[in-house]
Amino acid sequence: MAETTLTEVMAELAALEDPKIRAVNEKHGDDHGVNLTKLRALAKRLKTRQDLARQLWETGDSAARLLALLICRPKAFERDELDGMLRGARTPKVHDWLVNYVVKKHPEAEELRLAWFADPDPVVASAGWALTTERVAKKPEGLDLGGLLDVIEAEMKDAPDRLQWAMNHCLAQIGIEHARHRTRALGIGERLEVLKDYPTPPGCTSPFAPIWIGEMVRRQEDKS
Repeated sequence: MAETTLTEVMAELAALEDPKIRAVNEKHGDDHGVNLTKLRALAKRLKTRQDLARQLWETGDSAARLLALLICRPKAFERDELDGMLRGARTPKVHDWLVNYVVKKHPEAEELRLAWFADPDPVVASAGWALTTERVAKKPEGLDLGGLLDVIEAEMKDAPDRLQWAMNHCLAQIGIEHARHRTRALGIGERLEVLKDYPTPPGCTSPFAPIWIGEMVRRQEDKS
């Protein structure tokens, strides 16, 4: 059976477009209207197809790029290629999936983390912070956690939205995972009040760091 072509996949994506989903997504800065469960089902059917993934990415279409990230082989990309992809990832969902589904699995993720962390573009820097947060949780050896808290304390309050969100996640993760830094992390969160008034749906944990840290630590203690 012939493999599905780019034209056929783009037609399928167009058929999945839902104006109501697009309207919701656009409020969050995303410009696609495809149900993600249906997108994942399409990816499962296509399986891993690196060449098709690259073709989908090159279209610039957000739904196509999300699909590309689900069917690609993360290790097949060159480091510079991933850097270019991140800088060209125009929307939050594409940016997040690229970092979480591809970059985190790449053998040069640490080199990219260091390069992006200090980048003058706040969206690129937010990817560096996201990768740093992953290390805080899973591989903190060699990280200067106190130094990270210094930067967060000095810069998070006035950081652009996406960078601020990424810094706040790192602050919370340090407080959750590292008891000796918890008091300071809580204090920074209380003083800066970043995301203190963020609307949080019932049953969800507030992203305000002191509440987030307290809730996750309580859950850990309940399990032990």
